[in-house]
Amino acid sequence: MYKKITPKIRKEIEEIVGRRNMIFESDMIQDYSHDEFSLPEIAREPEIVVKPNQAAEVAAVLRLANEKRIPVTARGGATGLCGGCVPSEGGIVLSLENMNRILEIDEPNQMGVVEAGVRLMDFYRAVEEAGLFFPPHPGDESAMIGGVIATNAGGSRAVKYGVIRNYVKGLEVVLASGDLISLGGKIMKSSTGYNLMNLIIGSEGTLCVVTKAIISLLPQPPLARSLIIPYDELENAIDSVPLMAKEKILPMAVEFIPREVILITEKHLKKKWPCSEGKTYLLIILDASSEEEMDRLSETIAEACMGRGAIDVYVADTPKKQEEVLEIRSMIYEAIKAHTIEVLDITVPRAEIPNHVKKINEVSRKFDIWLPTFGHAADGNVHTHIMKARFENGEISPVPEAEWREKFEYVQRALYDDCKKRGGIISGEHGIGLVKKRFLSFILDKKQIEIMRDLKKVFDPQNILNPGKIFE
Repeated sequence: MYKKITPKIRKEIEEIVGRRNMIFESDMIQDYSHDEFSLPEIAREPEIVVKPNQAAEVAAVLRLANEKRIPVTARGGATGLCGGCVPSEGGIVLSLENMNRILEIDEPNQMGVVEAGVRLMDFYRAVEEAGLFFPPHPGDESAMIGGVIATNAGGSRAVKYGVIRNYVKGLEVVLASGDLISLGGKIMKSSTGYNLMNLIIGSEGTLCVVTKAIISLLPQPPLARSLIIPYDELENAIDSVPLMAKEKILPMAVEFIPREVILITEKHLKKKWPCSEGKTYLLIILDASSEEEMDRLSETIAEACMGRGAIDVYVADTPKKQEEVLEIRSMIYEAIKAHTIEVLDITVPRAEIPNHVKKINEVSRKFDIWLPTFGHAADGNVHTHIMKARFENGEISPVPEAEWREKFEYVQRALYDDCKKRGGIISGEHGIGLVKKRFLSFILDKKQIEIMRDLKKVFDPQNILNPGKIFE
């Protein structure tokens, strides 16, 4: 179906990007064969890695690839968890790592203009130095802007501030044909034609390659505070969340976290969580314009949560305390990563979280596999980690490979069955990629998938862009 890269084609690519921006040596190319998904069998080495420096070079590479029918997989920071940037058909990996310039922080318009290879950590720093705020925080700050746009990443702050889609105001993209187009701009609203930009956001590199983005920014909130609230029952914790809305309080983030993963992360970091009571926690992050407002919000939330069975309320009210709490929270995945097979990304209606977690616990007991689960209590995004381990006496106990491989698909299917039963979806922020595509038809009806296939054909008639992802 696809053509191989001949010495002649390699020479043509070299003329576009230069020899130093190409990798085809076997000992170096392996780094571009995978993302953060754990199972090595999904990895696939490309024939060549190409690292363009500007949009014109991206356009020239795609024009050549389209003409020769060579598959192209765009790649950002490779922090994904579902094989989205794995070059499943070989061909070219188009790494955007060299296109890492922050072109402008426009303070009067509160906009940032960045290339697709800018890492979140660098963007956050530049935005903060300008006294502005970019709310989305998907997690790994080594992720690149192009990648988070390609997956419509969200993160814990989505409950108040929304996901990446809410902040992308303009895109420069290169189509499979090599045509470069600009969409949107430094504008806050538009009813001018179809919104192609919103179609591209979340399309996982299957429709075009993002090369530049215009990102909307906000004024920096003066104050932030974290509350850690322990409960004996998850249901009571989740029931506390609607009470905040009833009091007209919208936190920046609300997460539920089980005690067991905190224990593991404390050992991993050699740091202490502020409290040891309870079996599950709500981590609530507030922002406010004054100390008086912050105190009022904190007291109102504390009263509401205590009325729903909270054991206590701990306040991280200094930058140092907040940093310690958020470091432990952000490092949970790193602490359990070595024993993780897959991180599910199910989203259910918020009120269904306790019932879904009950089902997860039933499945865990049935298959005798640890399924630590935490996530965003205010938006229903539940991250269940399917483990190749058990949790026994406060320690992780590995399970033999033959055993977990036999159980893995049954566990996966049982949790997706429950997701569907509760009116949920299989991905809230990670994307579909390679790993989840066989479950797409389980959630979306045939007509929706047919329309998606037709759109793919319009943008990419020869199916050279990230083939094999989202659907077959």
